Amino acid sequence: MAESTRQQKVARLIQRELATYFQQQTNSLFNGRMVTVTVVRISPDLSVARVYISVFPSAAGKEVLEIINQNAKNIRFHLGQIIRHQVRIIPELSFFIDDSLDYYERIDNLLKKK
Repeated sequence: MAESTRQQKVARLIQRELATYFQQQTNSLFNGRMVTVTVVRISPDLSVARVYISVFPSAAGKEVLEIINQNAKNIRFHLGQIIRHQVRIIPELSFFIDDSLDYYERIDNLLKKK
């Protein structure tokens, strides 16, 4: 089902604010690892956001995801402080590793071997 315009706007807002937050926390929270918010999918009632992240180096993905999940409440609170005037409820955040870049790289390497 296609996302509504409101869902898309809220998803872009969350993506932008989380990307800024993760960029600020690179050294203190992630030990210098780069975290990028690739996609945010939000439920039709705007109460749940699925946040897909990409981590560089990708080998540290699971570790960074654990750190993010341990700090999910603080991240949601921080997000709420920023977007509280633009949305009625601050969505619950679920974080997932976006490994599509690794997948594309694997396919590219396989194609180069032939």
